[in-house]
Formats: sequence, structure tokens, C-alpha cells
Amino acid sequence: MVDRYFLMEVARTVAISRAQQGKTTDKKQKKVSKVMREFKKGKLNIGKSKKKVKNRKQAIAIALNEAGIKQK
Repeated sequence: MVDRYFLMEVARTVAISRAQQGKTTDKKQKKVSKVMREFKKGKLNIGKSKKKVKNRKQAIAIALNEAGIKQK
């Protein structure tokens, strides 16, 4: 049988670790939305080349990278 105090301690550490995670700022969210708008208009390039991004997942990866948000 699992000790009740042990479960409470585990729950407390999970809550603390979630609180310590970095939150996205308005500046980062605006950058992501700007890049996604470029993708929707068809103006988002792959790197420095002139090829356009065609895949939505690629566009999301580029947006998160430019905003400095770590991917899970």
C-alpha cells in the first residue's frame, strides 16, 4: 500500500516543476503568429533559400525556432 504522505510529496514536486517552467511571453507569441501569417500567405522561405514552405509542421517548427521556444 502506498503511503499517503508520499503521494502528497510527489504531487507537490510536480506542481513546483510546472510552476518553474518558462512561460511564453507576448513577444514570442507575436513572433510565432507573424511567421504563421507568412506561411498562410505563401511567403515563408526555407532558411535563406527562395523555396517556400509547403508543410504546416515545418512552418510551426520554423516559428518556434525563430521565437526561441523549445519544442517538446
